[in-house]
Amino acid sequence: MTNEFVLEAITREFPESVISSSEPYGMLTIEVINFLTDVCGIHYPEFPEKEIGVVYHLHNMMTNFRLRLKIFMSRENIEVDSLVDLYAGANWMERETYDFFGIKFKGHPDLRPILNMEDLGYHPMLKEYRLEDGTRTDKDDAMFGR
Repeated sequence: MTNEFVLEAITREFPESVISSSEPYGMLTIEVINFLTDVCGIHYPEFPEKEIGVVYHLHNMMTNFRLRLKIFMSRENIEVDSLVDLYAGANWMERETYDFFGIKFKGHPDLRPILNMEDLGYHPMLKEYRLEDGTRTDKDDAMFGR
């Protein structure tokens, strides 16, 4: 399989989607989406092989085409490549995803907590933590329909 073959196949199937293409260092590079809408993490503890995931929402504003990409990994290997070089807006979104889910973005220029305290010590959006603090006495759950 060659770069030309792959580019021709993608262009044939999605003629309006390919914005540009190049071959830096012999690797086919195709630009198809020009705007990163969102990056977020997900946690499915009931599926150990696909427990942690990253979801990317992309948008081609010229054709109004949207695309959602999902990447899953096990708990032992929580790392994906950073998209900051492609989309500058990924910087803070990846930091937020790291902060709340513990997903490491390889190559990120400043991967540190953005919303939680630096010394928090855990990632609060993982489903291994209780939704509420059981020691609170100042709240009556009956008032909230529970």
